[in-house]
Amino acid sequence: MATEEKLPDLLQPNLRVVFCGTAAGHRSAQLGAYYAGRGNTFWSTLHKVGLTPYQLDPEDFRKVLDFGLGLTDLAKNKSGMDHLLEEDDFDRDGLTEKIKSAAPRILAFTSKNAAKQFLQKHPVKYGPQGHIGKTELWVLPSTSGAARKHWDLIWWEKLAEAV
Repeated sequence: MATEEKLPDLLQPNLRVVFCGTAAGHRSAQLGAYYAGRGNTFWSTLHKVGLTPYQLDPEDFRKVLDFGLGLTDLAKNKSGMDHLLEEDDFDRDGLTEKIKSAAPRILAFTSKNAAKQFLQKHPVKYGPQGHIGKTELWVLPSTSGAARKHWDLIWWEKLAEAV
């Protein structure tokens, strides 16, 4: 069941990449840390593709700002599995305003579902997807353990090359 827990945005002007998930998973909301699920490979992937010089732990998520990276979610006031979220949980206008204000080089959705909900189109493909102002939009395969069958590191590597 989705809960009223949420994680803080990590945004500031001129970041290289802001990563946007659908909503905090239950474990992430419980621990108060992004991508904290036991099977989630987000933090190891950032390091593996060279976006961080060492692997961060979920509880160190605030350090991403030191590397020109940011974090947010499309549904800020709910947590839980994607299938538990409802249409009005997604704050498309709020995310658009945040991105226009912070103006990162890239906004990267960390799943096709997050991108589909934001872009309101289906199907969504991996890779570049257009722009919000000067910010390029990207879609990446999910690092969630629940999405392991769709995993492909190549899109994360292509993002790192673009940065």
